Amino acid sequence: MKNKKLLSLGLAVSMVFTMTGCGSNGDGGDSGSSKNTEVPTIDKIKLGEDYKDLKADITILTDRTDIVDTTYKGYAEKFKETYPNINVTYEAITDYAESVTLRLTNGDWGDICFIPDSVEKSEFSNYFIPFGDHSVLNNTYNFVTEKTYDGKVYGIPNGGTAGGVAYNKKVWKEAGITELPKTPDEFIKDLQLINDKTDAIPLYTNFSAGWTMGAWNDYVGIASNGDPDYKNNKLLHQKDPFTKNEENSGPYAVFYTLYEAVKQKLVEEDPASSDWESSKKRINDGEIATMVLGSWCVNQFKDAGKHPEDIGYMPFPITIGDKQAAASGGQYAYAINNKASADNQIAAMVYVKWLLEESPIFDDEGSIPALKGKELPESLSEFDGVELLSDNAPAEGEESLFDDIRNTAEVLSGDYPVTEVLEAALYGKKSLDDLMKEWNQKWTSAQESYSVEITG
Repeated sequence: MKNKKLLSLGLAVSMVFTMTGCGSNGDGGDSGSSKNTEVPTIDKIKLGEDYKDLKADITILTDRTDIVDTTYKGYAEKFKETYPNINVTYEAITDYAESVTLRLTNGDWGDICFIPDSVEKSEFSNYFIPFGDHSVLNNTYNFVTEKTYDGKVYGIPNGGTAGGVAYNKKVWKEAGITELPKTPDEFIKDLQLINDKTDAIPLYTNFSAGWTMGAWNDYVGIASNGDPDYKNNKLLHQKDPFTKNEENSGPYAVFYTLYEAVKQKLVEEDPASSDWESSKKRINDGEIATMVLGSWCVNQFKDAGKHPEDIGYMPFPITIGDKQAAASGGQYAYAINNKASADNQIAAMVYVKWLLEESPIFDDEGSIPALKGKELPESLSEFDGVELLSDNAPAEGEESLFDDIRNTAEVLSGDYPVTEVLEAALYGKKSLDDLMKEWNQKWTSAQESYSVEITG
């Protein structure tokens, strides 16, 4: 079992600086220092014009240990051509979520980081400065609602991802599969064909990495029912949301897919010894047929070996009526340290804006661009006819309720308790129905603790 304390920081750390949105220096010219200058909101900065003489050394934390010294170093060097006095240093961190969660407690984490899922919305202002008002930034950037609290945007995602399944097209073809599955049972049937007709592991869980298992939680919303209002609103007020339904859709169907694949031995022989880094090359080489992860993984899998053309990405296999839907949401979101100096906060704001608007990062990573109106990446070419939707914002006054309920219930939070599903199927510990009954009880208890009205 994972350390539940990581699910919520729950720390009362005061903000050091009060940020007020304003122009860089009032007249559109350069500002060499932030002394006597308020830190601007990101929408007020004019790239290539403002702060070209600002001097600062900033550090940005990243989970991308594989490209920190190559691609990311190149971004810092390119940025320096326009801002010669701002030095950007990337620090790559293994076990990113856990390590950064701990480092946030003392403020010693540099100037920019990706917000770990352990930080609840109500805690954003304890650690980060706002980028600006949601009413303004939502017109420019995708997915900012996800890291908004009380009308302020505290994190802007590094592009977006769509929920689906990565697969090796060559392996699936060798198994005789000509149409992609649209239901959990069709998916399981296809995995069995792969098991019978190829040497590939049908579905690689990446259980040992932990965070990879948390990807399954992402499909309980739009992918499981096609409703953008479900995750942040209806689910919170629903009675027994993990109960099986006749359509084999909804949250139960998501975990049924995992449970059956493990139960029928269509996954790696020893999930506890799985390895994330080596799995990238193995799916590229055809040793692994399928992995359930967001579309952000596609370019990593393509770059991991000599067969990038074999990597494909399909919608998650649930159909509602005669339609499939997929959630599109933000990846890790950039945030700026509220304990950094004012100069460093301004430099960090400028660098994040440059990454989002002028760097090639979204092409390099095959992600949905942060800027609205840009084209979707080639990795989503197999989503033709699939509705790409984003979760609607929570109701006013319930901005943190999803975090509150899932963390109290210890359901849909991180990789635990998804791992319960795998372990129950792998060791025959309990049926999926019994496990989902337990989750319903936990969810109900959490709802009651927050006096939630049940409306559905």
